[in-house]
Amino acid sequence: MTSTKTAPTAPATAAGSAAARMLALCRILLGFVFLWPALDKSFGLGYATSPDSAWLTTGSSPTAGYLGHVEGPLAGFFGAIAGPVSDVLFIAGMLGTGVALLLGIGLRVAAVSGTLLMTMLWLSAWTFAPGSNNPLVDTHVIYAALVITLAVTRAGDVWGLGRAWAASGVVSGRAWLR
Repeated sequence: MTSTKTAPTAPATAAGSAAARMLALCRILLGFVFLWPALDKSFGLGYATSPDSAWLTTGSSPTAGYLGHVEGPLAGFFGAIAGPVSDVLFIAGMLGTGVALLLGIGLRVAAVSGTLLMTMLWLSAWTFAPGSNNPLVDTHVIYAALVITLAVTRAGDVWGLGRAWAASGVVSGRAWLR
């Protein structure tokens, strides 16, 4: 006798469960974590970025200050990539990941972009230096793990547009857009 096992098609958490609601809350909060730097660095909202350093209104680089002061063995690499291309990629990545998380759409793409951004920031922070807080796990690692978790649990289906997005013609036949 043979049996055929099929992979479950439902998300790992039931839509009405407390776990699903907590994942949705984490998705929204993490979305704001990604969105905020893009807004502040673009418009100089007066928090981490002063109005006279706003990217879109003054042309100041949103990445040059940070990338120019990286320490550790990768300092040369990060200093070399500072420029207009990294400015656009950083802002687009943070903005796109943040919006996707807030809306609950495109979470698989957001998981890739968010993890890539967090990996680059983690490497630039060089947590292996003596005196660092934790040489392996910092907020960048936690955020990367969380954004992947949100994608695989379909956290956009609760308090988000994930289900409507999945049913749309845009996603049909393109599971990677889910």
